[in-house]
Amino acid sequence: MSTDALQQSIERFFAAGPAAIGDKDALAVFHQLRDALEAGTLRSAEPDPASPTGWRVNAWVKRGILLGFRIGHLEAVDGGVLHCVDKHTYPTRKFTPEQNIRIVTGGSAVRAGAYLSAGVVVVPPAYVNTGAYVDEGTMIDSHALVGSCAQIGKRVHLSAAAQIGGVLEPVNASPVIIEDDVLIGGNTGIYEGAIVRSRAVLAAGVILTRGTPVYDLPNNTILKATAETPLIIPSGAVVVPGSRAITKGPGKDLGLSVYTPIIVKYRDEKTDLSTTLEDLLR
Repeated sequence: MSTDALQQSIERFFAAGPAAIGDKDALAVFHQLRDALEAGTLRSAEPDPASPTGWRVNAWVKRGILLGFRIGHLEAVDGGVLHCVDKHTYPTRKFTPEQNIRIVTGGSAVRAGAYLSAGVVVVPPAYVNTGAYVDEGTMIDSHALVGSCAQIGKRVHLSAAAQIGGVLEPVNASPVIIEDDVLIGGNTGIYEGAIVRSRAVLAAGVILTRGTPVYDLPNNTILKATAETPLIIPSGAVVVPGSRAITKGPGKDLGLSVYTPIIVKYRDEKTDLSTTLEDLLR
């Protein structure tokens, strides 16, 4: 089935609502979508130079993923380490050595409908949700989460306990996007469609959301999301957690401050030297 035909079928069965439950044709169409997602030939969001953000959301793909939840029924699932009960349309993915994807023993899970490219390493316990796209050479470290439909580029390192938020609804909302060669430090959180451009470095503890202003000290500016675009971290930015003083009201009187991410520099040779150890871990 062509992509256009698949889209039309997904739209039709999604619009059918509960009537699609138990429909064998709806299940067959969903399986085609899921297979294409796992093969990386179809994505919930993809690069688009014509878009203001450089990315285009494929809302119909997200509707297809939601269709899978709607028509799925609960059944016992082989979750590897744990015994699980989940929608039968979203079992845990299994891999072979020929795929050159390293799933380290110890309790990680990759859900059906997620794409992992060759050279990806998943260190337990970690979780990759459906619709996610993880490109070649990326490492997903212990306790890291790649949320639904998140887009992760090449040679990214998601350090321990990094949280990449997911998004299925609203269906036209942009997922979190991490571009190539980004280093995400431990205990970071990136949510609500934020885009982190290539070669950026996020230090441990950085939190990015749609409502988070980011202070770019080298350029003396403040980066914010708008009604049309998400929060975007520029290419090569080095972001650390910081704080800004409350300037009025009781907070000022008490000497309080609130959290804010700060771009302290842009990536240079010294920053690159500090990240070469990543190669030793792959």
